[in-house]
Amino acid sequence: MSTCIANFVMAACVACLLVSVTPNEAFGSSIKDDFTIAWKQFHALDKNPKRAKYRSNWIKIGKKFIRTFKRSPRGSYAPKSLYYVGRVYEELGNRSGLRKDFQTAVDYYGRMISTFPRHRWTDDCIYRRGEIQRRRLGNKDLAYSDFLTIVHKYPKADMYKKARARLDSMDRSGVAKTRKKTRTSKPSGTIVSAKSSARKKKPGSMTRLQAVRYTSSKSYTRVVLDMDEQTRYRYQLLNPNQSANRPHRLYIDLEETLIGRDVHKKIVIADGILRGIRSAQKDRRTTRVVLDFNSMQEYKIFPLENPFRLVIDVQANENGKGTVTASATKGGRAKSKPEKYKPPKGSKKMAGELLEQLGLTFRTIMIDPGHGGKDPGAHGHGVQEKDINLKFAKILAKKLKRAGFNVLYTRKTDKFIPLEERTAMANVNKADMFISVHCNAHKSSRIHGLETYTLNLARNRNAVRVAARENAVSPKRISDLQVILTDLMLNSKMKESRDLATDIHSNSLTRLRKRWSVRDQGVREAPFYVLMGAKMPSVLVELGYLTNRTEASRLKSDKYLSTIADGIVQGVLQYKKEIERYASI
Repeated sequence: MSTCIANFVMAACVACLLVSVTPNEAFGSSIKDDFTIAWKQFHALDKNPKRAKYRSNWIKIGKKFIRTFKRSPRGSYAPKSLYYVGRVYEELGNRSGLRKDFQTAVDYYGRMISTFPRHRWTDDCIYRRGEIQRRRLGNKDLAYSDFLTIVHKYPKADMYKKARARLDSMDRSGVAKTRKKTRTSKPSGTIVSAKSSARKKKPGSMTRLQAVRYTSSKSYTRVVLDMDEQTRYRYQLLNPNQSANRPHRLYIDLEETLIGRDVHKKIVIADGILRGIRSAQKDRRTTRVVLDFNSMQEYKIFPLENPFRLVIDVQANENGKGTVTASATKGGRAKSKPEKYKPPKGSKKMAGELLEQLGLTFRTIMIDPGHGGKDPGAHGHGVQEKDINLKFAKILAKKLKRAGFNVLYTRKTDKFIPLEERTAMANVNKADMFISVHCNAHKSSRIHGLETYTLNLARNRNAVRVAARENAVSPKRISDLQVILTDLMLNSKMKESRDLATDIHSNSLTRLRKRWSVRDQGVREAPFYVLMGAKMPSVLVELGYLTNRTEASRLKSDKYLSTIADGIVQGVLQYKKEIERYASI
């Protein structure tokens, strides 16, 4: 009898234990199960006004989506999880009215867009981000850029019609009159005719292709076509012809252009992307340049001026393999297989893996001393900008190395380097951060102070003035440059660059003000050539105004420069810490 009672008690205890443990806890839930549960809870909360008014309910669901993402940051549910984290904070913002909630939503949408640019939900993220920028944050330029990105890069996506309608509406309201012509251009990958507003050539005169330059690695190549004056151009991507053993080819036809004597007709390139570059006179008035690819995923073509040149950026996978694919629509298949989930052994290792997945690791920093050689930059009170920039870069490099970073330079001597080659060097060397160093100038000698810039549309006249000076163009041409910039925004790390600039600027200012009176000119945004196409967080630091006597004198001082460098290093470390904290949440 006692044995029976004992067995009954034991069975009861086992039953209680089984009841207290959910099936998922007993056997381990799949990533799909975790996502589905969070998805159902999100939509149930959205339909329940009573529960939806409590912030804690939304935060709990957001954390579930974040946990699902972290279990497999490259798996099939990772982009969907990031999308829904954005949705969580968007819905939370709709109820709280807090700007920070909308900004968080924008941040998560941005991370999904940059990490999974070809996912079938990416156009939804871009559209929702654009609507938040337009309706909630008041950033109509950025909203216009998002809608324009969908029209250019996702012409078959379900958000195309909505984006097109929104662009039409914004054009009618006068928000984007300066960019109206861009809206009607064809998607990248088709024949495009570039209409230039630069000075007109004399009737019968011909442009000359002077040089073909390239910078390359296994996963990135930048080709630059140098011309003696601006001209119209057309380009088209040709699909592979396997029977003729021909790979992807991109040709660029330069109208009213003759090939220069010094241009090599055929350049063989031994990298993972390009097989070679061929240049020839197609007919009496057209020069054709052909890029033969081993592999590629995407490409961009944009013009720069003074002097006029065309820049072609091409990307492939790290292993050099890739194909040009149209943006996936919601009916399409995923392009990559989900990775098998392996439980992390520790949160620190998991954070490191997540940083790797999002491209937010920080080991190598490239410092770019602005100007150099035949380009002296600004000058005032016996000081040339190029000299101060190089001197400061070497001071900063020593301090960054002491802090544990690997440091690279775009130049170590008084050497001229074209602006477009500087970010190309950073991309090819896989730098994790790009810091361009400059000194400012102004027609008024009373203007002084410290300012830091990131790549974006120029928001005010001063930003236009600084960008025009650094780009060596007239302020009137910046509006045309803003058009080009809208197509470059999707893959640039704009949010990360803004955060980095804020940390660098605030720490530098704090250090300086302990000893000197320094005006805060703020963190600003403008379309700088030198930052275009960078694949890492990138900033441009203006150390001070050489046209101001006091500031020019300070910039000659090693002590002053060393103090700014200390602030920049502190800002970089602060930013690194913030990113690592984000990954470990």
